[in-house]
Amino acid sequence: MNNKERLVVIGGVAAGMSAASSFKRIKPDAEVIVLEKDYFISYGACSLPYYISDDVKDFNNLISLTPKVATERGITVFLRHEVLSIDPMKKEVHVKDLEKDEKKVIPYDKLVIATGGLPIKPPLPGIELEHIFTIRTLVDGIEIKKFIDQWTTFDVCLGPMCTYRNRFGAEKRTMKALIVGGGYIGMEMSESLKKRGLDVTVIEKMDRVLGNMDASIADIAEEKIQSEGVKLYKGVSVEGFEGENRVVTKVLTDHGPHEADLVLLVIGARANTKMAREAGVEVSANGAIKVDDHLRTNIPDIFAAGDCAEATQLVTGKKVYIPLGTTANKQGRIAGENAAGMDHTFEGIVGTAVTKIFDLEVARTGLSPIEADHEGYKYFISTIQGKSRSSAYPAGKPMTISYVVEEESGRLLGAQMAGIEGVAHRIDTLATCLYNKMTVEDVARLDLGYAPPFATVWDPILIAANVALKKLKKTE
Repeated sequence: MNNKERLVVIGGVAAGMSAASSFKRIKPDAEVIVLEKDYFISYGACSLPYYISDDVKDFNNLISLTPKVATERGITVFLRHEVLSIDPMKKEVHVKDLEKDEKKVIPYDKLVIATGGLPIKPPLPGIELEHIFTIRTLVDGIEIKKFIDQWTTFDVCLGPMCTYRNRFGAEKRTMKALIVGGGYIGMEMSESLKKRGLDVTVIEKMDRVLGNMDASIADIAEEKIQSEGVKLYKGVSVEGFEGENRVVTKVLTDHGPHEADLVLLVIGARANTKMAREAGVEVSANGAIKVDDHLRTNIPDIFAAGDCAEATQLVTGKKVYIPLGTTANKQGRIAGENAAGMDHTFEGIVGTAVTKIFDLEVARTGLSPIEADHEGYKYFISTIQGKSRSSAYPAGKPMTISYVVEEESGRLLGAQMAGIEGVAHRIDTLATCLYNKMTVEDVARLDLGYAPPFATVWDPILIAANVALKKLKKTE
C-alpha cells in the first residue's frame, strides 16, 4: 500500500508546474501527479506571437520543461488526461485518458487547481467555420503558424490544402487576416501577421485599442500600427461570419462585411472554473476562483492558482481577475509551498503589463483613468513628453508618460507610457512605487540612475512626477 502523501495538480502550464515543483522541493519524498489535458506542459504562451512571426523558429524553444525532465525531478506528468470532476468528500479526481478513451480515479491528499483561462468565443453565426482561430495554447500557435506556412510556402495544390487552394484558382495572392480585438494580443499579432506578409485588419468594438489605456497612449499605438500598413476599424461590432465549403470567407459587422482568409479572435479570456464550481469551490463575481492570501479555496486541502484564480489589486485592495503569466508563476509557487505545509502569502498585484507593437514599447501599471472612474476615485491625469536618453547623446527617442493621481492625497494610482525604447524598465520602477503606495511627491524624490546613453539627468519618471506635483498643489 502506498502511504506517501500525494499532491495532485490539475493543469500543467505556468501555475500548475510551479505548484508541483515547489511542493516537491519541500517534500521530496511525497508523490506529485500533474494532469494536463493538452499535449504540452510548461511553455511560454506569451511568446506565441513571436513563434507565429517566425522570430522563434521552433516551438520547442517555448517549452521550459518537458514531461521527461519533470519525471527525472520526481514529478509524474500525464498528458492528454482530462479531469472530469472532483470529489472533495472522497478526495478524488475522476480522469479520462483521452488517447486510450479510458476513465480512472486518482486519490489526493492535497489538490491544486490550475486550469487556466479560456478564450472568449461568442456564439455568433458561423463561429464554427474553419480558419477562425483563438490563441491561448501552444497547440493554437502551432495550428495558426502551420496554416500560414502552407499558404505562403506553396504555389501548388498540396494535400489537405487542395480544395481550399482551388477556390482561388492558380494565381497566388496575399492572405487576408482579420483580428477581432485590439488588446495587447491583438496588437502583438498585428505585427506578427504583418511580418509574415499578410494583409492585416484589426476590428475593435471600443473607441480605442489597448482597452482601458489612457487615450494619449492608445493614440500612439493606433498611429503606429496604421503607419505599418495595418487597417484599423474602431467602434465596430462583429455580428457573424460567412464561408464557403465550411471555410470562413467574410466577417460580418454592424458597419458592413470584410473579406478574410484567417480570423483571429482575441477579445479576452475567462477563468476556466466549471469543474471547480461543480465540486463546490466558490467563484467570485468576476468568474475566477475565490482564494485567500495563501491561495486556499473554501474547501479544505484544495488550492487554486493562475489564470483560473482571482488576485488582490493592491491599489484598490479589491479582488480582480487579471490573467498574466507572471502572476500565475508566483501564485503557483506559493500554492505548492502552502500545500506542502508552509505559511506563505501572496499579497497581490498592481496589474503591470508591457507589450511590443512593431518597434513601439507600451506599458501600464496600476489603474487606468477608466478603472479609476469605475472605482470612484477623484483623480487627475498628468501627461508629459520626455526622452529616453540625454539630448547630448545620439539616438534618444521620444517617450510619453501619463500618471493617474488621486486628488486629495497625491497618491500615484497608475501610470501608462509609450516609446521606442526605455519603457519596459521604467514601468517596473513605477510598479514598485504603487506597491509601496507612494505619492507623486515620493516619486519625484527617487534617486534614479543617470548616464547619457540611458536617461536624461531628470529622468522622464521624475519629470512626470514633478509636473503632477505642480498640478496637485494647484488643486489644494
